This record gives sequence, C-alpha cells and structure tokens, in this order.
Amino acid sequence: MSWKTVLYDYVHNRSQMELDYAAAPVLSLVRDEAFAEKLSLRASRTMLLHMERNLKPLRHETRLKLLAVNEADGHIYADIEMNRMLQYECRSRRSREDRSDRERLQLSFRGGGWIIAKVTPLQTESSRPAPWPDSGQEDDAAGMEFGAPIQGNKSRARAGNSYSDVFSVDSEELTVVKSTPFLNNRYVNSQLEKQRRQIAYDREKVRQYAETWWNGANPQYEHFEVDCSSFVSQCIFAGEAPMNYTGKRGSGWWYRGKYGYQELWSYSWAVANGLARYLGSKSRVGLSAEAVDSPRDLEIGDVVSYSWEGGPYQHSTIVTAFDGDGMPLVNAHTVNSRHRYWDYRDSYAWTERTKYSFYHIADKM
Repeated sequence: MSWKTVLYDYVHNRSQMELDYAAAPVLSLVRDEAFAEKLSLRASRTMLLHMERNLKPLRHETRLKLLAVNEADGHIYADIEMNRMLQYECRSRRSREDRSDRERLQLSFRGGGWIIAKVTPLQTESSRPAPWPDSGQEDDAAGMEFGAPIQGNKSRARAGNSYSDVFSVDSEELTVVKSTPFLNNRYVNSQLEKQRRQIAYDREKVRQYAETWWNGANPQYEHFEVDCSSFVSQCIFAGEAPMNYTGKRGSGWWYRGKYGYQELWSYSWAVANGLARYLGSKSRVGLSAEAVDSPRDLEIGDVVSYSWEGGPYQHSTIVTAFDGDGMPLVNAHTVNSRHRYWDYRDSYAWTERTKYSFYHIADKM
C-alpha cells in the first residue's frame, strides 16, 4: 500500500468519525500517541455535545487538498488541508457547519508498509506565536496570539511593551492621523464629526462579511498566522462600527492600513485578550459593547471570547447564525470555521478550565 493510499484512508476515516464518533479506524493508521489521545478525547466530547444538543449528523464530506510534500531522512512529510462539511438536524431544523483544518503528516515505512508516525496541526486555536518581528526580545505577553504576519511586514511592537501596556484602554483619547490610510480614510477623516452623531450597527453587513471571508483572507487587510481576532474586527468594522482612532497600539480600536512599508493597528484589533478587554471597557468613543451573562443573550454580529486555561483570552469568534435550539453558531479564522457551535468543545484547544465572555455590540454608537 502506497503512502498516498494511507493518506487517503486517513482522511476518509477522519470524515467518517464525524458521523459515528469512532476514532479507532483513524488510529489504526497512526502511531502518534499524543495525537491519538487528543483525537480520542475530541471524538468523545463531540459525541456528548451532539447528544446534549439533540443533534443528529446526517452527512459529512471532506475534500482533501495536498499543500506540500517533502521527502527527508526516509520519511514523507505531507501538508494537507481538509475542507469539511457537516450536515445535521437539530430540533427538526437542518443546518450545515463548515471547517478547514490543516495538518502536517509524517509518513514512515515500517514493517513492510507505510504508517503515519506523527500528526501536527498547522493551525489551532491555542497556537503559540512567534515573537514580534525584529522586536529584539521575546514575546512576554501570554495570550498574544499573532506573531509574524503571513505577508511581509516591517512594523514592530514598541520595546518594553508588557500586557499592562497592551490592554490599557483610554477611551477618551482621540487623534485624527494626518496621513490617508488606504482602507478607511472616510472613517478617519470624518472621525470627529462621527462622534457628534449616532451610527447604527448593521448586523446583516457583519453576517455577509463573515460569510464571504470565513475561509479566505481579504487582501485589503494584513493576514496573520493566527488571524481570529483580526477577522472578528474586520466583521465588526464591516457592520459600520466606528473606530476609536488613537494611533497608539495600546489604546482605542483601530486599523490604519498601509503607511509607507508598515501596516498599523491597535492590539484590540488583532489580539484576542486586547479585543475582549476593549469590548468590556464600556468605551464612550467608537465601537462600544456590553458583557452579557449567557450565549442566549447574543445576536448576529456579537462576539464570543475564549480562554482555554482560564487566563488571558486566546480566541475570538463572531455570531453568524443560530441552531434549532436558538444557540449561537459562529464564524472564525485560524481554524477557519463557518456556523460552528459556540462552545468549541470539539476543539483540541478546549479544556475543563475553559472560560467564555459574551459581548453584545451596541445597536447605536
């Protein structure tokens, strides 16, 4: 049996597992004990979650894309993308969830046949980032989920930034920058005028943007390796939420766009903990929101923040739909997802210590 056959069998069994929750056929091909344990736990949690939701899987389909193949030291390294679609029924309502998972498989020839020796997710909601590019120091901010952007970028964090710097919010500070950003000059140039009138948050525009870009990167924005919070900010901005344009990374909520060779943004735009702290700050300038107690209090265009270990927030999602029980379904980046159940118990990142915060974006700002 060729290594490609083993790869295809692995993907087929992964797809079947979404219907019958049986990890054994997958694990018969894998000799990675750490991954085997994570996959088994995920299968068990998914089954319990579906039982609690009265969810009945109807059909699951996976489309495999081979991203790269490399042979080294007698092993085959294959980077794959699994574009997965689950159709299900919940409380007599039929729905569909989409997800795009990327993994690196190490295939080795042992005992006369090919096996999968190691499985490494290329993107997870708990990814640890690289340090800031050219910063000259390690990233000292637990929960800072983006590192080097995928596209070239010469911007850098200020030396000495700590998390107290990153997440301080001065909602009264407002600076209209002199240069014209390539993306949002109408928002910047009329910033002061906008503070004198209310702006309606357009939740349908948020939903449309999240549906359009859930599995792609809008080229008008910087694309980070861990892109969840930037994606959520883009969705909110698409709904006409005004920026608090301070020009300082540690305050406000803003994205300036291209300026010379740099892309400029606030931490609250692109960092999960920064976004959560800003939404909970009751800002009186630009984007405003309030924390609510339950996911049932959320509407389209609202935000869920996740802390996998009970500490700083590490992930952000945007509400785009509801299931048959009236519970939120979310779109997200990093592990690109569409109409995923809000609690993420089917994620490798989820732990028993996971905590959530729910933010309702103001209808008028």
